[in-house]
Amino acid sequence: MIAVIDYGMGNLHSVSKAVERLGYDVKVTDSLAEMLAADGIILPGVGAFGDAMQALQDSGLDDALRKAVQAGKQTLGICLGMQLLFNVSEEHGQHTGLGLLPGRVTRFEGGSYKVPHMGWNPLKWRQPAHPLTEGLEEGHVYFVHSYHVLPGSASDVIATCSYGGKQVTSIVGRDNVYGMQFHPEKSGSLGLQLLARFLKLTGNARN
Repeated sequence: MIAVIDYGMGNLHSVSKAVERLGYDVKVTDSLAEMLAADGIILPGVGAFGDAMQALQDSGLDDALRKAVQAGKQTLGICLGMQLLFNVSEEHGQHTGLGLLPGRVTRFEGGSYKVPHMGWNPLKWRQPAHPLTEGLEEGHVYFVHSYHVLPGSASDVIATCSYGGKQVTSIVGRDNVYGMQFHPEKSGSLGLQLLARFLKLTGNARN
């Protein structure tokens, strides 16, 4: 079973339906017990970093997520959910994140490109032999975000895309913690293939 975390700010329906289409049982939950019982965890997110962290803290889900990760649960953050995995964000002031990966979240600045970054952009594999990417062709995925991650370690970067002359961190991973800045559930065949690769890492969860 895959636990999709409900903290009031995620695109729960589209993510859980995508997981179901890939053949996995899904539970939308805010329960630590259910998170620990799951084969894998997905943290979706839409909205502002500070509001999302406040919602996680108010519900105790921030500590629950840390405990689940420490217990070895394969965990994936999507869009804002990926940004929440990092130490700090500069979105509307400075806000502390979950601290599961080193790095910070900053706004797109300078240039003539549009903010938010919205639309389809091609991914570039930085770790083509990684279990998430091995054997997959690079292709376009769908982004919607005004802030992007500056990782603390280049070795955590699995894929990037180019936007406004910047290399934007698009997929990250360290140990059992992963993030996708784009929306794999809205990114056609490649997005679903990448999501399926993460789900495969969770073990024998498939129906």
